[in-house]
Amino acid sequence: MTPEELDLVCDLVHDLCGIALDNSKDYLIESRLSRLLDQVQTPTYTDLVRHARGPQGLSLQKEIINSITTQETLFFRDSNPFDAVRFKALPELIDEKSKSFNPKRLRIWSAACSTGQEPYSLAMTLIETIPDIHSWDVSITATDISNEALAKASRGWFPEHEVARGLDQTRRTRFFTPEKDGWKIKDEVRYLLNFQPFNLLKDFSHVGQFDIIFCRNVVIYFNPEDRKRAYLGLTNQLAPNGFLFVGASESLIDLGDRFQPQHHCNTVYYQPNRVLPEFVIANKVKTESGI
Repeated sequence: MTPEELDLVCDLVHDLCGIALDNSKDYLIESRLSRLLDQVQTPTYTDLVRHARGPQGLSLQKEIINSITTQETLFFRDSNPFDAVRFKALPELIDEKSKSFNPKRLRIWSAACSTGQEPYSLAMTLIETIPDIHSWDVSITATDISNEALAKASRGWFPEHEVARGLDQTRRTRFFTPEKDGWKIKDEVRYLLNFQPFNLLKDFSHVGQFDIIFCRNVVIYFNPEDRKRAYLGLTNQLAPNGFLFVGASESLIDLGDRFQPQHHCNTVYYQPNRVLPEFVIANKVKTESGI
């Protein structure tokens, strides 16, 4: 791959999925995309990019996305955020919703869900935390840009080694059934989820509003401008008093005062739309005083 071809491929990958690559990733790019040269019967990456950007390039674009995106994940990855959901987010949300018109309505978004381990872990957490969960109006929206990852996630079948990573025997027995040479997620878990394709660089307005959003370990691959746009887009879909969880190595404090990190269960979360009671009272006093 020549430097010129590398630039063309990096520009294409950014346009397709927002991942910012540079010349230090030339080996990774070639190792993941070289097979596509044979698939489209072209000897150069320049022609590969031309085919992908052409009028018939949609299927090739999907192949490039599937090849370049990292789909490494596991159940209850970095377990602390799930503990924070169980012991902090859910109790607060349940208490607040008890005073609303929809006391049992709960919406969660697992953005960049990969092959489904994260949203299934969230579903298991809900079932373990809320005894009458199946009488609730609950929906976990799981999205990813990779149609290949979504297809696997939606099937809900995982090989033995993937189930063994992050799941103890109690959860495996409760939430899975053995099938072929692996394990199939039970319907009581699967029915809480809906899977959809979504690009975090696109319009968020049709996605809906959520009480909890997980977007972990994906925006770190974006450039600063796209990173900011993605987080602000996520925030616009977060309900008042909702919880935003990002990756352990990610920080949002550079986005302004709204993004002050909160800590619970050895993890960090954000509530950028939360209106603190003292803030409301202070503004009410100012208004009534004519200040």
